[in-house]
Amino acid sequence: MEENEVIRSLAALAHGLRLQVFRMLVVAGPAGLTPGIIAEQLEVPGATLSFHLKELMHAQLVTQERDGRNLIYRAAFAHMNALLGFLTANCCQGQTCLETSATNCQC
Repeated sequence: MEENEVIRSLAALAHGLRLQVFRMLVVAGPAGLTPGIIAEQLEVPGATLSFHLKELMHAQLVTQERDGRNLIYRAAFAHMNALLGFLTANCCQGQTCLETSATNCQC
């Protein structure tokens, strides 16, 4: 994964609503969700949601598919895994990390 892609993805997730939407889509799994369901659950106007979904798509964090009259949004799991892999690639200099607490990770 290129550094520019990582920056674009992290920037997209640095907004509270986009982070909530992305997490909802991760929980929904491969079935995905329609914008109507997302907007209803998060209590946001459709136009606002549309803007943020577009930003998540631009960052390659979500995909969109038409199913009849509906649009289905899904988390882009391959991109998410690549992003996580990039962030942790050199963790503990390649050794297994030992979790002692959330604030005190020892390698």
